Amino acid sequence: MPTVIVPLKDILTDPQLWKCFATTGRYALVSVGIETILGFALAMLLNAKVRFLGVWRTLFYIPSIVPIVATSMIWLYVLNGRAGLLNWFSSFFGVDRIRWLSDPEFAMTGLLMMSTTWVGVTMIIFLAGLQNIPEEYYEAAKIDGAGGMTRLLRITIPLMTPTIYLNILVNIINTFQVFSQVLIMTDGGPRNATRTFVLHIYDNAFTYLPPQMGYASALAWILFMIVFAFTAIIVVTSNRWVYYN
Repeated sequence: MPTVIVPLKDILTDPQLWKCFATTGRYALVSVGIETILGFALAMLLNAKVRFLGVWRTLFYIPSIVPIVATSMIWLYVLNGRAGLLNWFSSFFGVDRIRWLSDPEFAMTGLLMMSTTWVGVTMIIFLAGLQNIPEEYYEAAKIDGAGGMTRLLRITIPLMTPTIYLNILVNIINTFQVFSQVLIMTDGGPRNATRTFVLHIYDNAFTYLPPQMGYASALAWILFMIVFAFTAIIVVTSNRWVYYN
């Protein structure tokens, strides 16, 4: 098969490309924020001495190991606009039914809610980091009269910055490659509201007739450079906010 050379001008002037990039960027930014904050909060709670601690840790982690197809089918039922579990629950509070996956205004919100399924992985990494903080630091802070918030801001968060750095880095790489759940749940709709960069590559390579394999390959290289750029920025700036013992 002859090599197809795609002019850079054709790529940069594709309006669909920029919309996909904006959608993916918005999803990545919000999803990474949710997973980082929620994962850290859960790790803090599960690092405390509570009853059935092992059971709670297992329950929060199990959704992360469920196959993505099965997870997507469960969330299709939860977010169903007519008989979905979420609409059924919200109806008790007088909230009207929301077409989570068929309304362009709410479709991305539905996918972001689904992204919390994998927060267990982030939580486990945070939990490992919390357990590596020497207890002597907290005891010394208590003797000095430091309250809970002061210990959090002065001890926990600074010593957790290497773990926060790792989770942000891994989650950014993963979220920019979001594909399977979008293909299963919305296929980029409604009205391209959830059309991500990888889905755009997939459609050009395997869905459109004739296949635009050369264009899809160029888009894959662009995605690589985007992810590499974000990764490089985080790595280069990490020495300003990551503190090692």
